[in-house]
Amino acid sequence: MQVTITAVGPDNRGLADPIVHYVTGVGANIHEIQMYDHDSERLFAMLLRIDWPVDVEPIAVLRERIMQIGAQKGLTLRVWARDEHDRPPRIAICTTYRSEPAAAVLDAIKSGVIQAEPAVIIGNRDRCQSLAAEHGLDFHNIGDERGNPDYDQMVSLFDSYEVDYVLLARYMRVLPPGICWSFAGGRIINLHHGLLPSYPGFQPYEDAFSHHMLTFGATIHFIIPELDAGNQIIHQNAFTVAPGTSLKEIKRIGETEHEPECLVEGVRRVVDREVELHFHRVVGMACKD
Repeated sequence: MQVTITAVGPDNRGLADPIVHYVTGVGANIHEIQMYDHDSERLFAMLLRIDWPVDVEPIAVLRERIMQIGAQKGLTLRVWARDEHDRPPRIAICTTYRSEPAAAVLDAIKSGVIQAEPAVIIGNRDRCQSLAAEHGLDFHNIGDERGNPDYDQMVSLFDSYEVDYVLLARYMRVLPPGICWSFAGGRIINLHHGLLPSYPGFQPYEDAFSHHMLTFGATIHFIIPELDAGNQIIHQNAFTVAPGTSLKEIKRIGETEHEPECLVEGVRRVVDREVELHFHRVVGMACKD
């Protein structure tokens, strides 16, 4: 069974060795290992993607042993296996102001287009609280009066709701590296309202319009610590407008029609396991008959 282990904590010596020695000692095959040492933040992070022999040791035992290592080394560790539970994957939807992308995903789940369970809606603003109520979901506002998020609370909510994937559905804040690494390996999906890599940042419509572009679009990509990087694209689509179309109309089309459609297709590809993230690059998985 494919298992992803992440470790995050204060930098120190000998942090990776006990984890690697334990999993290989049980008989796991390591498919991917990445380590990150940010000197200025004194942050250590590691990702292991392994093939775990569940016939030798259950996932629950693996998790218990890994947590013991974390306690000894001062690391926060997570053990995640998509196939651990006999249920559809659970998704946490993170929002700020716009509700259309989140609503489109919820409608696609309800209609069966996306085979997943919505677990919770988390916002740094209250704008999408009514959407959560409409779909019978819990809503948690983790932002202060200026929308500054409490990221410790966000992580605690991800854990308490046992989410498999985190969906940033027009969540207009940059996640800190610690969260990116804690849920690394293709567990965080982001909607970027522009075509990457040409138009990164927070105003891609405005940037493309200022360059007199007639083509606009949206990009669905996995999150890694590097902002709006280019090798993690899950799905990307574009729409064209006639010359002279106003920026207001372009944004209306993009925000209310194009972005939601693009997000639904991107999430479907991940949930259906058509794509995965390996070594910070999206790879297409072989189709199953």
